Amino acid sequence: MLKLLIFKNETELNKIVSKKNVIDFLFEHLGKYGDEKSAIEKAIDYAFSKVEGKGGFLEIALDNDEIVGVLVMNKTGMTGYIPKNILVYVAVRKDQRGKGVGKEIIIKAVEAADNDVALHVEYDNPAKRLYERIGFGTKYAEMRYIKE
Repeated sequence: MLKLLIFKNETELNKIVSKKNVIDFLFEHLGKYGDEKSAIEKAIDYAFSKVEGKGGFLEIALDNDEIVGVLVMNKTGMTGYIPKNILVYVAVRKDQRGKGVGKEIIIKAVEAADNDVALHVEYDNPAKRLYERIGFGTKYAEMRYIKE
């Protein structure tokens, strides 16, 4: 049976699993759509921050006490013109994909968020269809200028 747990600090998380194990899980299961471990750690630390304008949460899906999914939600520190929350990472263990685990994780996270939620997804990411079925829509195309 799938158990969904939300954590707002590292102390509570460590009662279930170490932050390092969560980082390793995300790094492995995000695959080509992920980031370096240092970036993943920064997002988790940001979610657990008590600094004004920061914060968020980390959600873990467990099946028989094994991690099958992880989600990181960060607050943006803004509201009105940019959603107050951004879904930074969501990953499901490869053998659990297509079973509704990702959908359950995302729905619980959206319900737990205190306001609107944004996410960035690459156009070729197969999860894009899942996000659209849940209710995420495209308002803008993100463009970036990367300074070298």
